Amino acid sequence: MNTNTADTKFRIIPYLISLVITLGIGGVASIFTRPEIAGWYSTLKKPGFTPPPWLFPVAWTLLYFLIATAAYLIWKRRDSSTTYKTAAYIYAVQLLLNFSWSIVFFGMHQVLAALIIIILLLVAIILNINWFGRCSKTAAWLLVPYGLWVGFAMVLNLSIYIINK
Repeated sequence: MNTNTADTKFRIIPYLISLVITLGIGGVASIFTRPEIAGWYSTLKKPGFTPPPWLFPVAWTLLYFLIATAAYLIWKRRDSSTTYKTAAYIYAVQLLLNFSWSIVFFGMHQVLAALIIIILLLVAIILNINWFGRCSKTAAWLLVPYGLWVGFAMVLNLSIYIINK
């Protein structure tokens, strides 16, 4: 991928499409999550470091904006190179894993299966940061908070699994 020929002009429609995709995934996932917060999730034993429930939608909304912005920056550098295609593929895989986690954890109440998914998600995010970094350092850095949050969520998921086993 030629990183020197980046389109520097901001393009609102592609950015909005990126936002709709990422926020849409979060919105659909929240359909499985929201009803379970006061229901099933409230019955689980949780570690002392569990954030308050209101923090999750705030954090995820911010993260989805960062993810969408990173994807937009990569889209602007799109070409037919293997680097771009690999970065786009890994991005799609991590979005699918992100979406799947909420369905499996909250929708299906499968804490162990969700743990496996979130481990795969964290690996995919690390790969995503790596491949986005080959195209745009800014895009890669925009994904770092996402990786950190998912790393924390993985520890939380593991702790919930162990405590409720």
